[in-house]
Amino acid sequence: MKVLAVANQKGGVGKTSTTVNLGAGLALAGHRVLVVDLDPQAQAGTALGVNLSGEDQLARSLGWAMQARMQNMRIELPTIMFDRGELLEDWDSGGSLHLLAGEESTMSAAQDLIHKKGYQATPILRRMLLEVEDSFDFVVIDTPPAVSSLAATALAAADHVLTVCYPEYSTLKGAVAIRGTVGYVKDRTGGECDPQYLGAVLNRSSAPSTMKAQEINIRNGVIEAGLYPFVTDIRKDDRISGSYAYGEPAVLRFANHAPGKQYARLMGEVLTRIDQPVEKWETPELIATGAFDE
Repeated sequence: MKVLAVANQKGGVGKTSTTVNLGAGLALAGHRVLVVDLDPQAQAGTALGVNLSGEDQLARSLGWAMQARMQNMRIELPTIMFDRGELLEDWDSGGSLHLLAGEESTMSAAQDLIHKKGYQATPILRRMLLEVEDSFDFVVIDTPPAVSSLAATALAAADHVLTVCYPEYSTLKGAVAIRGTVGYVKDRTGGECDPQYLGAVLNRSSAPSTMKAQEINIRNGVIEAGLYPFVTDIRKDDRISGSYAYGEPAVLRFANHAPGKQYARLMGEVLTRIDQPVEKWETPELIATGAFDE
């Protein structure tokens, strides 16, 4: 089982869409996939057609399960997972797609408890996920957009961390911070957790012929900052955000159109990088300043 966390300290960059589309794409490719919604806003669950409400459903919140575990009460993860296999019904993929859903009040309470317990509680999610490692090939975690105990928990749970940027300078700063934070996790968890940085996804990008100076500078900045951007970027497309209303990721809803094809190519690059040393990773070339008009 490989655990991937999708992170950036800035919100609104496309972490959730990257998480659910990578997860669904991996399932479409035949893998057994678990999507983990660790963001109190619980948007990954919404994107997969699950919204927790009512006391009976709150008992299936990952936030509640984490609280229980930290207070020596055991809740088995399979009992709270949501099977989203119905999203794959139109495809003969052989894969599976499950969700650990979040909810704001229970996830916020879990965050407070992790903070109170300190670094010894940071590996809590990793320990819980390792108990189901025989059931999944990949776990993809959606992370909160802030420096928080929950974000630290997500990074500690991961084997690999992807960051997401889009054409604004603030997102580049957040991505650089994430890469630096990944490097501290091993020491802060006493060697128990050792995530590896995997690269940056350029999201909501423009076609090369329509790039403005700021986007060129940011794309070059991602390369120059050592963030190892993927060759495949995700173009700006209303079909991606519009898929939220249907609870079906764009990689499935528009599998034969541009969004689906882009996420499929990105997934292929992610799998390649997992199996290769960093010196073999393929990255985009720098764009010459002034290549396009202001």
